This record gives sequence, structure tokens and C-alpha cells, in this order.
Amino acid sequence: MNEPELLQRLRNADSNEAWVEALAAYFDSHGLVFGHGTDNAADEAFWLLRHLHEWRDELWDTPPDRSLLDPLVDLAVRRVRDRRPLAYLLGEAWFAGLRFKVDERVLVPRSPMAELIERRLAPWCELEPGDRVLDVGTGSGCLAIAVAVHCPGTLVDATDVSADALAVAAENVAQYRLHDRVRLFNCDLFPSEAARYRVIISNPPYVPVSEFESLPPEHAHEPELALRGDATGLGPTLRLLERASEYLLPDGAMIVEVGDGAEALTKTHPRLPFVWVEFGHGGHGVFVIAASDLRRREQGGSGSGEQ
Repeated sequence: MNEPELLQRLRNADSNEAWVEALAAYFDSHGLVFGHGTDNAADEAFWLLRHLHEWRDELWDTPPDRSLLDPLVDLAVRRVRDRRPLAYLLGEAWFAGLRFKVDERVLVPRSPMAELIERRLAPWCELEPGDRVLDVGTGSGCLAIAVAVHCPGTLVDATDVSADALAVAAENVAQYRLHDRVRLFNCDLFPSEAARYRVIISNPPYVPVSEFESLPPEHAHEPELALRGDATGLGPTLRLLERASEYLLPDGAMIVEVGDGAEALTKTHPRLPFVWVEFGHGGHGVFVIAASDLRRREQGGSGSGEQ
């Protein structure tokens, strides 16, 4: 389907649902790759139209707003032509039921950990008001802010090596008026101040160097620093495993996403008792490990034994 055909189909449509169907057909006809907030053309088309509706529910059941035709087609054509993630075109992404500002300085939020956060990290953790959480590699701040919103009273520190990413995170913190509960640190992994956390969460870079160049074109718009790991993809995660116990309370836990690196991590660390989370809404490659198991590993006890 080309641009004139899309425009004609939209002009002939008499409902917003039909507009979404036309957009989805256009996206599908050009072989787009999804995964930056949606996993299919229909959901992406719905997102685009609802954004132009300013997310006003009362507009959905009205006839299509013909004044939106030009911006709608323009955004759809740019999505196909540039293979740029829709989140960047719109300047927004949704995560854990919350809307975040995003641009090319940060990854598009999409971690399956959103499901855990909406459950307040149950059943692995029972966060209480006053508990401290650390988000390592915060990017847009989506994990840190979602924890603060869904777990009232928690205090969240968030780190990132990218000052550009932290500038975006700061805008999102301001949007949710969380200055008193979410602090941002420009540093590698852990803040310099001495602090112990109930939970450490992280979605570090984990794409192996050998696979990075073969990622779909959409990923080329995202910051390489936030995607590419080392030769195995596990380097950042291994650094977290080595030092996390210094920053966790004795009854704390760490939750980390490694994506397709789950099998390799299990093989290289066979005696670490990772708990791999099963998600109800899709996603994989997220482990939970207790602080006590990390300490036993350091002490050469039952949690150690990597070959």
C-alpha cells in the first residue's frame, strides 16, 4: 500500500476503528518491525490515532476527525520511510500504565518488568513506605518512576552514565512531581554515597557485539550505549552481580533483565540460584536473586561455584 492508497482508504472510512485498520494494513505492507511499545501493527496504529486524539476517550466513538488526516498520514509515512520507532515520532511512550517523555537520548521503555512493578514486585519483595530502591541504568527513568508511583512511600535512587539520558529522566521526574522521592545520579552502576537498598533493579545493555549490527533498522535510532553489551552481552550484568551485595540489605533482592542471555548466564553461573520470572503479558529473561545468595557466592559458600 502506498501513500495515496492509504489516504484514499482513510477518506473512505467512517469510524476510528476503520482508520486504525487502514493504518495497520499500511504498516504491515511495508514490513515494519515492532517491539518499541507494541508488538503488532494494529496496536501501533491505535497508539498513533489515540495520541492525535490527545488520549481523550470521548473522541473514540465519534466520526473520524478529518482535520487529523494530514498529521496522521505524515506520521505514518515517516514511520515507514525512516523506520524510526513511533515513540520517538510522538515523543511519548507508555510503561506500567504511565506516559513518559522519550527521544533518541534514551531507549524506548518496553521492559517486561513493568508487570512486576505494577504488582509492587510481589511475590519476591514486599516494599514498605520508606524502603529504598536503586535503578541502575535508568535511561528515561521509567523503572524508577514506575516504582515510586506504584509503591507509595518508597525512596528511589536512579543512576546512568549518560548525562543526556538523565536530562530526559529529570523531565519525567518533574512531570510526576517526584523530586522528593526519586533522585538521579550521573555515575556508573552505583551512587558514591553509602546506602543500602531493599531492591536493586536494572535493565542493562545486553545485546552481544556480534548481534548488534544485525538488529532491525528501528533499533539504530536508539542510543548504542544503552543496547550493546560486550562480546557475550553479559558484561554489565556480571559487574552488577559482583558488587550488588555491597548495596543490598541482608533481606534485599536484585531484579535484572538479560533478555536472550538468560541461558548463557545460567550456564556460566550454574550454582547461583536465579529465579526466572514468568510473565502473564509476554516477555522473558528477567531474574531475581536474593542478597543472601550473592553474599554466599562471595564467601565461597553454597551460592558460589562458577567454573
